[in-house]
Amino acid sequence: MGLLEDLLGAAVRATESAPPAPRQPHASGSAARNTLLTLLPLALALLTRRSRVAQPQAGGGPAMAGGGQGGLADILEGLLGGGPSGGKPATARGGGLDDLLSILRRAGFGQQVDSWVARGPNQPISPDAIGKTFGRDGLSALARQVGLDDAAVSQGLAQLLPELVDHVTPDGRVPDAASLATSVEALARRIGV
Repeated sequence: MGLLEDLLGAAVRATESAPPAPRQPHASGSAARNTLLTLLPLALALLTRRSRVAQPQAGGGPAMAGGGQGGLADILEGLLGGGPSGGKPATARGGGLDDLLSILRRAGFGQQVDSWVARGPNQPISPDAIGKTFGRDGLSALARQVGLDDAAVSQGLAQLLPELVDHVTPDGRVPDAASLATSVEALARRIGV
């Protein structure tokens, strides 16, 4: 089972009314999974340029915060739409995904990105590469939005983005915006957001 399927399963189990499982001695694995679950809605938002993102809540699970007026919407616009092209809107082909992949390619990570979209194994990307791509200010803004530190966000996105891009590009190509939205909506429903 891949990372994404494991996280989706954990999210489903967390929303069930069953009593919490006893704490395992390896809490760091659990903490890492909770961090990734917190980042998952943010990563989905990056793919679609959505303005809704999970905020940490008491008990460790994600809770949705409304967007659309500042917050993540402004951050995404700055990161994804405010590049050297003068802030063009998302492309019709792949929405925020196409823009995100373009930003990663311009930052020098085209080989990795191409492997995520293509069929076959995904090349990893380092947390440092994520930091370089989003820049210190962008990374800090994303971190503030989800209540994590910069290092957790860069590490988490380095793990999530290859899996998510691979998941939403099953045919080895960037889908049109409507197909992407359908795929991301299905993932969001599975994690309960």
